[in-house]
Amino acid sequence: MTHEHRIALLIDADNSPADMIDEVLDELAKEGVINIRRAYGDWKSPHLNAWTALLHDFAIQPMQQFAYTKGKNATDAAMIIDAMDLLYTKQLDGFGIMSSDSDFTPLVMRLRANGLRVFGFGEQKTPKPFVNACSKFLYLENLRRPEEAPSAAPADVVVPDGNGAAKPAPARADAKTLRSDTRLVNLLRKAVEAAADDEGWAGMGAVGQHISKQASFDARNYGYAKLSGLFQAIGLFELRTHGKGLQVRDKQTPQP
Repeated sequence: MTHEHRIALLIDADNSPADMIDEVLDELAKEGVINIRRAYGDWKSPHLNAWTALLHDFAIQPMQQFAYTKGKNATDAAMIIDAMDLLYTKQLDGFGIMSSDSDFTPLVMRLRANGLRVFGFGEQKTPKPFVNACSKFLYLENLRRPEEAPSAAPADVVVPDGNGAAKPAPARADAKTLRSDTRLVNLLRKAVEAAADDEGWAGMGAVGQHISKQASFDARNYGYAKLSGLFQAIGLFELRTHGKGLQVRDKQTPQP
């Protein structure tokens, strides 16, 4: 029998939009079975009413955390303690953490050190240390479905979220923006080089696997549905169809 990866989803309800839970669960379902679903916050606060309305529909267990001290985020501490308990008492393969708070960076690093994968979900404001610490991180704005955030919307168009607030529609990064991201360019080039044959061609699947082993990366964070679209847009690589698959080669590769 094929082993189904078991995942625990921990939600910082104080710091996450409730209207994106469907998309988050859909993404995590691609990685395994979400056995544990918990949302943390002070459920007496009207701020969490949007979450309260969704708990039963998505089988999410509310974890009450009172704000003992004003200005201190007790929810973060509760999530971290719970995560460590789950790490040692449950046989899990991974964690999903829905938050835009960098306070979870040490937790993510600890979980990964124990061999678990960590999938992060947060808004564009999420600090880079948290984003980079995850096995895979997805910006919630880029997970919005087409009817919620049309990709063809002009830059000055805003898309309402589930709470009525206006948010910028996600946009694709153009070639100039992509090329100026030195970290991204190096990541792509090294991944292609690692998976390349004698002629410099590398299978797109092998390149994606190599990237996933070393970096928190997803092409959708740059506005592209697939890795191949990102390679094509950046303009530094050649692409070709080979058999039933797609191959990529760095244009800097010496030609025979």
